[in-house]
Amino acid sequence: MEGEASRESCPASFHRTELAGSRAIPEDTSGCREGSTLVSLDAVLPDDLLEKVFSFLPIVSIIRSGCVCKRWHEAVHAERRSWIAMSPQRPWYFMFTCSDDVVGGYAYDPSLRKWYGFRFPCIENSNWSTSSSCGLVCLMDGENRSRVFVCNPITKDWKRLQDAPGGEFPDYTALAMSVDRRSHGYVVAVAKCKQVPQDYYQWDFSIHIYESETRTWVTAIREVLVGWRGGDECVICDGVLYSLIYPTGVLGNAESRHCLVMYDLSTRSSRTPLMRMAIPVPCSLTCGRLMNLRERLVMVGGIGKHDRPGIIKGIGIWELHKEAWREVARMPHKFFQGFGELDDVFASSGTDDLIYIQSFGSPALLTFDMSLKQWRWSAKSPVTKRFPLQLFTGFCFEPRLEITC
Repeated sequence: MEGEASRESCPASFHRTELAGSRAIPEDTSGCREGSTLVSLDAVLPDDLLEKVFSFLPIVSIIRSGCVCKRWHEAVHAERRSWIAMSPQRPWYFMFTCSDDVVGGYAYDPSLRKWYGFRFPCIENSNWSTSSSCGLVCLMDGENRSRVFVCNPITKDWKRLQDAPGGEFPDYTALAMSVDRRSHGYVVAVAKCKQVPQDYYQWDFSIHIYESETRTWVTAIREVLVGWRGGDECVICDGVLYSLIYPTGVLGNAESRHCLVMYDLSTRSSRTPLMRMAIPVPCSLTCGRLMNLRERLVMVGGIGKHDRPGIIKGIGIWELHKEAWREVARMPHKFFQGFGELDDVFASSGTDDLIYIQSFGSPALLTFDMSLKQWRWSAKSPVTKRFPLQLFTGFCFEPRLEITC
């Protein structure tokens, strides 16, 4: 794989605390003429220009700058909207190992190709669901599906939302989040699915919406699916919630392919049954991962073998155009082999034009650039595999300073 291990301790703890008192360092004035005055450029640079200079730096450099002196610390940590104009930052990927311990892992910066030691706020266990948008990450407790949090992983700002409706223990739950890049208001959607009691054919499927402006949940839709069930994959794209559903193989439903159902969040209309507008996936998939790339719906899926659809033979990327899937790329065999023994399911997420793919059984991380159509391994991950059955997972997020919960 490309690249050597590149990691360092990340200053992304970014706590809002005052810097410890620092000792002034005497300046060497031997080379100055008597009576002359040394003036620091920083002392005469207005705050707005200082922030403008910072805005051109990578986000790690901005955070480090806050450790130089009290003034820079205040400039970096001030809740000003000047960070909105900062240079675009490519999405980071947070990788951690699956365990019952406190979740701590490493964040990968694709621009500098470096890994940073990183402790994620709020998340208490590796089985939590996540969704990210525009610098915020939404997290849902894997044990209690009503507990939902929103945080900015860079500034460590976080809050717990009101408990989500629909029950604490559904059989399947999917989480999606969308942030308005202008107002910074956000919407959280939770799709819950539970088998109808004493009925193996019907599944109760519901969608619950939270809006940051009203700070309340609304149950937008509730339907009974026959022969189909919900899953753990959904995403909001261009104001529409997309969710993958799965065939149960009962009542003559021999369809082996997943389907995509959609719900328009802008109209909030539930008159049309979800299955009437269902779109089949392009081929038999071992798993599918949905993502919003610049308001384009993209799916990364494990392609199943023709005679054994539950066994993965490759990975493909598709984009939805109206109601038809268009293939974007297929992973070259050399990269597919580079994962070693790839499970039928895997982690994949993306933002902007960058897609990350990670095997649950390996810390190897592969990226695909949608604009360049380029596959590339990340720098070697510092996460190590300590025993054969150890599992890994991760997700991506945009590193941003100006957005709050």
